[in-house]
Amino acid sequence: MARLGVNIDHIATLRQARGGSEPDPISSALQAEQAGADGIVVHLREDRRHIQDRDVRLLRQILQTKLDLEMAPVDEMVKIAMEIRPDMVTLVPERREEKTTEGGLDVLAHRERLQEVVGRLREGGIVVSLFIEPDLDAVKASHKLGTDYVELHTGRYANARRASEETAAFEAIQQSAKFAVKLNIGVNAGHGLTYRNVRRLAGIKEIVEFNIGHSIVARAVQVGLERAVADMKELVK
Repeated sequence: MARLGVNIDHIATLRQARGGSEPDPISSALQAEQAGADGIVVHLREDRRHIQDRDVRLLRQILQTKLDLEMAPVDEMVKIAMEIRPDMVTLVPERREEKTTEGGLDVLAHRERLQEVVGRLREGGIVVSLFIEPDLDAVKASHKLGTDYVELHTGRYANARRASEETAAFEAIQQSAKFAVKLNIGVNAGHGLTYRNVRRLAGIKEIVEFNIGHSIVARAVQVGLERAVADMKELVK
């Protein structure tokens, strides 16, 4: 049965929009845990547009499940991760002008830098995941870097407008997941997943965790966070 990681970045986005203290991403994380979330995901961006350093420190102290810290592979973030010691670090590409993460890491182009960062984090006892495109070469390159997990970028699948495009994207995810498992790499998946499109991916047994944020937060506006999390948890099962 796949696990559900709930990304609470958009709770923090609402808070930062007014510059106040509401809604509180920390209490939201606790609600998500109570509703069945297997972990909490936050992306500490270099521009601090939503999640703040204090949020990550508080989450580390209070969470009963897993804390997955998404971050760019830069020295500032490595230092923070080594101080806070999240259960997992997911290394992601980051551009300040993007609204959200636009794709997977170019593992081949940044091989030396990623190898250094992965090594430092693993030496610190932190489990490492690389956010990559569902591509066999990217999976192979990730294996050579010694990562514990890969998180397959599901954006092309989620944004497909034609059935043929969705099927092609699905098959790429499935093949990449199977290949990663053969290399003894754990497989997570996320980006753009909703209550509608996650069903098909939930049938890929090699995926052990789905990380989902925006769709859950959007549904929470209508039905409440606990129900939104519980409904998604049932789907990924």
